[in-house]
Amino acid sequence: MIERDLAQLAVDTALQRGATYADARIIRLQTEQLDIRNGNVNGIKQHLEVGIGIRVLVDGAWGFAANPDLKKSKVEIAVDRAIALARDSAHLYHAPVVLARRAPIVTVWKSPCQIDPFGVSLEDKLGFLFEAEEEMRRVKGIAFTEAGMDLWKEWQLFVNSDGSQIEQEIVQTGSGLSATAVSDTDVQTRSFPSSFGGQFKSAGYELIPTLNLKDNAQRVAEEAVQLLTAKACPVGEKTLILGGSQLALQVHESCGHPVEFDRVLGHEADFAGTSFLTPEKRNNFQYGSEIVNIVADATAPGGLGSFGYDDEGTPAQKSDIIKDGRFVGYLMSRETAESNEMESNGAMRAQGWNHTPIVRMSNINLLPGDWELQAMIESTEDGIMVCDNRSWSIDDKRLNFQFGGELGWEIKGGKIVGMVKNPTYTGITPQFWRSCDAIANQNHYQIWGTPNCGKGQPMQVARVGHGVSYARFQNVKVGVGYAE
Repeated sequence: MIERDLAQLAVDTALQRGATYADARIIRLQTEQLDIRNGNVNGIKQHLEVGIGIRVLVDGAWGFAANPDLKKSKVEIAVDRAIALARDSAHLYHAPVVLARRAPIVTVWKSPCQIDPFGVSLEDKLGFLFEAEEEMRRVKGIAFTEAGMDLWKEWQLFVNSDGSQIEQEIVQTGSGLSATAVSDTDVQTRSFPSSFGGQFKSAGYELIPTLNLKDNAQRVAEEAVQLLTAKACPVGEKTLILGGSQLALQVHESCGHPVEFDRVLGHEADFAGTSFLTPEKRNNFQYGSEIVNIVADATAPGGLGSFGYDDEGTPAQKSDIIKDGRFVGYLMSRETAESNEMESNGAMRAQGWNHTPIVRMSNINLLPGDWELQAMIESTEDGIMVCDNRSWSIDDKRLNFQFGGELGWEIKGGKIVGMVKNPTYTGITPQFWRSCDAIANQNHYQIWGTPNCGKGQPMQVARVGHGVSYARFQNVKVGVGYAE
């Protein structure tokens, strides 16, 4: 294989020129995005790229360079550039980088895929979207409709100076729709299966029909119209039930990002802050109630954050983050793990060949409890159930947050009594999770995909997942106008 020879050449050349460690990633990425708006094709984006990224350790410091040209001479130039950057950076390091030891791995890994999405005709894919989008336009009062599809395939070859040679291919697909209703005084949008593009999973095109867009299109559009005249979200301290994609985003922002160990160590602070989960809190901090269990699981079937090996060759694995409410673990690289005498749990990932890997989420999952959703509702005296995210904000420590949903359901005396518009809630991360008193069971559990997680400077976009069911929280401040 030509690519394998080039990757090995990059590693060998780096060692010959003074590196104590080197790795090379050759990546071929193919994507396709389809967008239908108001009965017309709004956009078709098809993209194919290939390149090599080379990372080296010289004088205890990192250097990285990349090139889209896979000629031998260009690869050697990239190696020289990475070596020079490492040497220039070495005087800025307080201590030399040391990597946790890892046995060499030689293997091939592929994500499950029954139908290659790039083998399905463009006509069939557009036809699927048009059928669903047309159902929304049938509903009176709808002003704007949209349906989209996202297809993604990455092939990667990883070679490092420890002796690893790992080839893997990951296929991911997703689709969704939304309807917007407009009145003289208001604008309301409903989405399905989730806001911001829909649902995304690690799977082939076989996923797309199972999302049932057409079957839910009319209901989604009708809810958008109903929201125009729905009552406003009540203001006060209420019981809050979160489920589906809204709970997934809550986990993402207030549980996933704060356990990225590079934030804790101050390696990442420019784009989205640091973390309140400082090292002394590990095994000594009550993050949530005793029923809260959260894992990082890159092996979860269908997860958008699932893979065989991370971008420095560490095998995918499942590790505890929150155990019985107690904070017990971080997301780590070989470097950050070694600095605290731990082992990497495979959290180093890069956006592509032209970015250096950084600590990223995989699938951060809130494990199911033992409640049925109906029983959760029936035992709620005064509450709000929030569906599908509309807006979010969280501070640089990942402590204070505010979320808004597309739709809320008001609960009185154990029954859903009506729809509310513009539901919002706010809280402080550990107080919020300590108030969790019920989590729905496996029957309500699924992994939601987030294809656009941003982090770093320059920013990298990662594809991650979150397994959740439903969860209930007590004494939460809801409504925009809440006052003590």
